[in-house]
Amino acid sequence: MLKDALLLQKREFERKAKEFYVERDLKINEFDSDLIHVAIGPRRAGKSFFLIHFLKDRHIGYVNFDDEQLIKVKNFQEIIDLVNQLYNYPKILLLDEVQNIPNWELFINRLQRQGYKLFITGSNSKLLSKELATHLTGRYLQINVLPFSFQEFLRAKNVMKLTTSEIKSLLMQYLEVGGFPEVIVKNLDPKEYLSLLVDSIIQKDIVQRYHVKFNVELKELFFVIVSNYGYSLSLSKLKRLTHIGSVHTIKKYLDYLEEAFLIFKVKSFSWKVREQLSLPKKYYLIDIGLRTKGFSFSPNYGRLIENLVAIELKRKGLEFYYYKTKEGYEVDFLIKDGLKIKQLIQVSAINNINELNKREIRALLYAKDELRCDNLMIITLDYESEEEFHWFGKVGKIKFTPLWKWLLHNHHT
Repeated sequence: MLKDALLLQKREFERKAKEFYVERDLKINEFDSDLIHVAIGPRRAGKSFFLIHFLKDRHIGYVNFDDEQLIKVKNFQEIIDLVNQLYNYPKILLLDEVQNIPNWELFINRLQRQGYKLFITGSNSKLLSKELATHLTGRYLQINVLPFSFQEFLRAKNVMKLTTSEIKSLLMQYLEVGGFPEVIVKNLDPKEYLSLLVDSIIQKDIVQRYHVKFNVELKELFFVIVSNYGYSLSLSKLKRLTHIGSVHTIKKYLDYLEEAFLIFKVKSFSWKVREQLSLPKKYYLIDIGLRTKGFSFSPNYGRLIENLVAIELKRKGLEFYYYKTKEGYEVDFLIKDGLKIKQLIQVSAINNINELNKREIRALLYAKDELRCDNLMIITLDYESEEEFHWFGKVGKIKFTPLWKWLLHNHHT
């Protein structure tokens, strides 16, 4: 029975190794060290596919723990003994979705002591930093795998030299469908695919894992976030918008949604840590395609671009916040490096300067003085320029960069 399950997985693994692979902008260094490599990110973002193609010319064994037959096993050494038989004693193991195993960290540590080189994947951010550092005795290298960036999306479309207008047209397509690899590579209907994916993530990674009794309320909370992404939301506001009785439950459910890589939060910046903790957070979707779970009105490009910029900043591993000036003007993104405020970014879906809301300028100029940062940028739908602005004695030079250019040329610094 167990052997049959592992044989099926072996065939699946061999099939995936032959499939069309889109080169990812992910780096794995130190292959020859004894580091445990941990790929973490949402389900279906391509974690195992990336590792399978990275390892495909090496002698490896593969186990996917997203399989009920395997999780029921009492002695996991039995699985490894079968893997040794089926794969002829590999020294490298690729273990998918290890968070499904009870006491996964003991199992991983034991395998490392047995001399295996380990590559593991997980769709739960609890595996991240603190948990990994606490549980894994060996050093580890973390690889964050998100759905396709715009650059990877273009690669998946297999388009080589493109004119600017073709890039812009493909960007509108990307804004529509998002970056989940299967949607793009297999040309699937994003609405249907992502709807099923969200339901599966909520069921498998939250309801079953945490024994959530009120899954209707949990789905309602996710729906509210999808319909209000990019807005600052306090726990009490979320309580008013849902049928959930306590802010404690809301906080718990938000943590679950974040751990399962459906959403992520951006804090309001303050030099005072306690103040920062108490201010409302903004929530963004891990992929813009997921907004199909919300109200499907015509897209609000301003918010859509803002969410996409947030994803890219997260992808780059930058420390970023949103910022409210003393007068209450809001800056979409503040990028911090150590103790230095590196850049202030506004997002505005404009095609020319006449469409610009003066509020965007005002917020940047006030924030510039308060934070002593003169690297100011507005990411636009399609307007490029650099101009100096004056506002009641405040002066600043602002760079306007079209979204496609920012996404392809990493203009964050």
